[in-house]
Amino acid sequence: MPRVRGGYTTHRRHKKILKLARGYRGAKSKLYRPAHEQVMHSLAYAFAHRRKRKGDFRKLWIARINAATRMNGMSYSRFINGLKKAGVNLNRKILADMAVNDMAAFSELVSVAKNNQ
Repeated sequence: MPRVRGGYTTHRRHKKILKLARGYRGAKSKLYRPAHEQVMHSLAYAFAHRRKRKGDFRKLWIARINAATRMNGMSYSRFINGLKKAGVNLNRKILADMAVNDMAAFSELVSVAKNNQ
């Protein structure tokens, strides 16, 4: 049985990795071995941080809501508790957007939360 050279398959596999490594600095975008190492790390980071991103955004929203509620003379935890008691079902993403873009409506929500403590 003749020996088969894997040139075609190897070339395709290398090309696929080098395509993913476009934009990396230096040898990481030009040479197969460093490119492969970096692509594997990058894919692992992307997988892990897709989950981490959700927590990061929640932290950002809470920080924005806290800043806006303190400007209205209330703490974040009392604000959220007051909204829950009042039966206002708005998530933190919407509340943070209101705090940044519509301060008047947010101030009304703060007064609703103050009345329902």
